[in-house]
Amino acid sequence: MLKIDNITFYYPRRKSPVIDGFSLEMKPGGIYGLLGRNGAGKSTLLYLICGLLTPKHGEVNYKGVNTRLRRTSTLNDIFIVPEEFTLPPISLKSYVEINSRFYPKFSQKDLEDHLAKFDMPLDINLGALSMGQKKKAYMCFALACNTSLLLMDEPTNGLDIPGKNSFRSFIASVINDERTIVISTHQVRDIDSILDHIIIMDNRGALLNESVVSISERLLFTTTDSREVADSALFAMPTLGGYSVVLPNDGTGETDINLEILFELALARPEMLKSIFKEGRN
Repeated sequence: MLKIDNITFYYPRRKSPVIDGFSLEMKPGGIYGLLGRNGAGKSTLLYLICGLLTPKHGEVNYKGVNTRLRRTSTLNDIFIVPEEFTLPPISLKSYVEINSRFYPKFSQKDLEDHLAKFDMPLDINLGALSMGQKKKAYMCFALACNTSLLLMDEPTNGLDIPGKNSFRSFIASVINDERTIVISTHQVRDIDSILDHIIIMDNRGALLNESVVSISERLLFTTTDSREVADSALFAMPTLGGYSVVLPNDGTGETDINLEILFELALARPEMLKSIFKEGRN
């Protein structure tokens, strides 16, 4: 569905590239978590994917079409929810009337269903909402457009605890084999329970690009108070009273993925991690 081929991108007056020879592929369907350090280029990558930015070198192809061409058939099938945005001081009804016509699969019923999950009525004025409420309304509109690819940058920022719970619930309820959602975030605990696929990146490429199932099959995440176990682990981090560790999965057990320690493992030992999954596919 999406192929990113050796792209490089510079911002004006910046000497070093934000994205440098980056390649990645995504299959259709599922919820992808996009993780990386501050400055790794996550937001920039989302803008390059949807064609709002153009790479200096390389290509982003969506369904076989270069996104830099900005064809109508591409633009009406991708929606991006940026971390920061502004909405006009008009009613949501007017906003929908103006903007929904650009998305042929937009559903009014879906919009109303999504708003209901956030306990928001349809007859709201966007100019009178708090930032958190604006984010909820905008995400509801984004999902109601029913694009095949939905990009979300830090979607849980500004949401309260009930809002984050509602976000997880309604994102999980709308996913299907024909829709792909990419969520870029630092707040991994807000989304770890809904992810199907995890991408950990730096500005040169994906340090990890694997399904949750594949990760669970090959790695075990646990805690221990044994220094010997920690020393022999693939990766270990001190915690209160012991260590959080990542161990090879020998097939005898399965644990929930600890995204925080997986992230640290990918940054510290990327080649070792890649070899584990390469061997698993051989």
